[in-house]
Order: sequence, then structure tokens, then C-alpha cells
Amino acid sequence: MIVAFDFDGTLVDSYSCIEEAFYRALKRVYPRLPGKKRIAKLLTKVEEQFERPKFGKSARRIKAPNIFRGKFARAWFEERAKLTKPLDGAREVLQELKKRGHIVISFSAEDFIPGIKEYRLKQSDLYELFDDVIIFGHKYSLCEAFFMVREKYGHDEIFVWVDDKPWRFIGRGDERTEYVWMYFPYTARFVTDDILALIPHLHVIHDLWSLLDVVERLERELKLR
Repeated sequence: MIVAFDFDGTLVDSYSCIEEAFYRALKRVYPRLPGKKRIAKLLTKVEEQFERPKFGKSARRIKAPNIFRGKFARAWFEERAKLTKPLDGAREVLQELKKRGHIVISFSAEDFIPGIKEYRLKQSDLYELFDDVIIFGHKYSLCEAFFMVREKYGHDEIFVWVDDKPWRFIGRGDERTEYVWMYFPYTARFVTDDILALIPHLHVIHDLWSLLDVVERLERELKLR
């Protein structure tokens, strides 16, 4: 099987530190600026809008607002990387999947600045566990990234896609894709029953350890076919 993981909210908690990262970045880049706490809170509300479901044309490419470009944005991403914490079992589950012979890849959207997602992946201490790292959103779309994986690793492999944003699954993948929604409170508030109803072969987990149960069930089903 190919087991593809999103990053933020799936393998790591990089959401609860967003406001603190903004505050630290403001201190670094604008040390004399007054009201940094208030500004950090406001920027957090702005950033939240980019975590919400996007459909149609708005979902095709990342378009960064001016505030998320340049020196300040880079400082924010760096501070966010420092504050990011792996979710319980992240490293162990990746290792176990590889031990079982599965192809384990990172499959996530680029941040507003090209190259920053790979930087954050490396800072997480999980990077070396992936067989491949696919980052979509700038050079190619999510759908293009999916077909790149298929071309590289084969169309017959079961593709287990793990993400905290299940709306990404809609209309994507193929008949051999199993969709795993990693329930993460920060993004789960944007998920509706209408969204979930559009996703076939959907599995819901509340922790990464439960993914091993999902994979075991799929392994048994494959043996029975």
C-alpha cells in the first residue's frame, strides 16, 4: 500500500501555536511596534480563513496575501516550526508502516512561501521517515500531485490518504483510494455532514494509532480478494 500523510493537523499540532508564532515573529521583525499581542491575535484570525474548505477555482492554487510574504512571513513560519509538536504516535506509526513494507509518503500543500513546507517537515524530525515527499500547490495542483504518485508507484496499489481536511478528498483519488479523516479539533469545526457524505471509502480516526487498525483491516480485505 501507499500511505500518504498530510502534515499540519495530521502528524503534528502546528495550529495551537499560530498566535504565539505571530507574536514571536513580530518581536523579531518589528521590535518597536506597539500592541504586538493584539496584532498577533488579529493575524491569527486572518490565517484561519485559509484553513477553511475551498472548492472550485479557489482550491486550485495557493494565493498568498501580502502579509504572508517576505521577511515577516518567513520569520512566522520559522517560529511556528520551532513551536510545532508531533502528535502522539506520529514517529512510531510511520516506522511501523514502513516495517510492514508499505510506501510511506508526505503528501501536503505548500505554504505561502515556496520551500517553507519542506523546511517545516525537516524541522519536525519526521522527514527522514518518508519514502517520498510530495508538496502541491505551487508547481502543480493536488490532482496533478496524486497522478504523479500513481505514475511513480503504480495504479494497482491501494492508496491510503490521511488528512485532517476531508474536503480535499472530494472528487479526487480513484477507485483504489481509501480516505482517512484524521479528526483534529482545529479543522474539524469546518467539517460538515454534507462534506463527509461526498466521500466514498471513508474511515475516521481520532488518533494516529488507530490508523494501524485501518491498515490491518485493508490488508485482510486484500487477502480475501
